[in-house]
Amino acid sequence: MKLYYSPGACSLAADIVIHEANLPTTFIKVDLKTKLTENGDDYRAINAKGYVPALQLDDGDVLTENVAILSYLASLTPRFMPQDGMAKWHALETLAFVSTELHKSFKPIFNPAASEEQKTAAKALVAQRLGLLEQGLAERDFIVGDDFTVVDAYLFVMLLWAQKHGVSVPPSLTRYADTLRKRPSVSAALKMEGLSTGS
Repeated sequence: MKLYYSPGACSLAADIVIHEANLPTTFIKVDLKTKLTENGDDYRAINAKGYVPALQLDDGDVLTENVAILSYLASLTPRFMPQDGMAKWHALETLAFVSTELHKSFKPIFNPAASEEQKTAAKALVAQRLGLLEQGLAERDFIVGDDFTVVDAYLFVMLLWAQKHGVSVPPSLTRYADTLRKRPSVSAALKMEGLSTGS
């Protein structure tokens, strides 16, 4: 497999899962401004959408979008998602929430054309949605169930973004992120992408 990523982007979630599962993968860095890979290839020939992540399988097929890629990786390592019962559906529910309601809420924060008022409103919305997720950590160490899942990897990236951009993060989610950061897979992914592995 080949994972096309940009350091610190949402592709970090797939990077973490790949390290956690020790899946043989080639990592290819993408410059999101020029749309070129580190080899000088046109990334849009791989993913016409022009953003990361993209996962190219050994047969040449390409998956995009975090929900699809993380679900595919979980299918290779079933312990990364509950496989049956309501736990399966609640995990999918939380993965969808992180993708569609939390991730997308960062857009004004990253947009250089957004006003300070728009960025402040976006930070408040992200904080409110993090507050909803905090409830899931009341009695467990992971966001869905008793073990690490692909949802934890995705949420960890959102928490990195929140901390970097001055979003108010509930104390329990800060502790959760600090605990995840100490996992060997998370440390390895951060190091590979040239990001700080410190707290």
